Amino acid sequence: MTFTLVLILLGALFILIIGISVIQQQKERAEAERRTELKRQRAIIDETETVLSNTGLASFPSSIILVLYKRISEALEVSISHLEKQPQQADYQRRLNDIQAQITTLASSQTQALAIENFRLPDNDKQILELVQMLKKLKAIVRAENNKGKLDPQVFGEAENRIDSYQLRINVESMLSRARAANSLKQFGSSKQMVSKALSTLQAIKAKTPNDPFITKKVDEAKELLAEINAQQKQLNPEIVTAQKDDGDDIDMLFQPKKKW
Repeated sequence: MTFTLVLILLGALFILIIGISVIQQQKERAEAERRTELKRQRAIIDETETVLSNTGLASFPSSIILVLYKRISEALEVSISHLEKQPQQADYQRRLNDIQAQITTLASSQTQALAIENFRLPDNDKQILELVQMLKKLKAIVRAENNKGKLDPQVFGEAENRIDSYQLRINVESMLSRARAANSLKQFGSSKQMVSKALSTLQAIKAKTPNDPFITKKVDEAKELLAEINAQQKQLNPEIVTAQKDDGDDIDMLFQPKKKW
């Protein structure tokens, strides 16, 4: 009888140890998940704040800026629900109150962005890099929020079109800059290739904004650069006789107004 009682007690003790171990593992798993979620929300807040701080390098309507503030607000709310220490909760709550006040202000005073035709690329290389990174991240954020069903289709469409337009303009500037660099190194083939890519991008811009003065200005720059490339190439290789049509005439044909029949 005593032996049986001992076995029962040992079995109960064994079950108790297993139960305690399972509970401890569940607590550790829950704590790990809590920390992972906090880390994820922290990353969302940091990324969105970085994008928000650089939106001044371009021009966006308040409807797009609101997308960023709401994303931060949601991340703060989730973070607060996962915080355990009161001081941290209070700090996050203060930040959340500030963000919600910004959202209320923006929502009550809707503002429109400047016309895309008025966009001017920053002169500072560091700012250009920040602009490129901001546009890339903003596009990813807008698409993610739209996939969650949180964006009005009109806001999403406007955001996509504006970001694409900015990126096209930056690409043109980059390709013409690379073409000039290649030309200075006597890499005429690469230089002409970059100019051709820039012209293709300009055609894409023309399809979006037909009356954009940016197109005329950059086409003129491309023509001047091509003339410079051809002049240097001819000077270095006078024996080469070109049977092709003049590049400048080809450009004029590409960008001349379409005839109506």
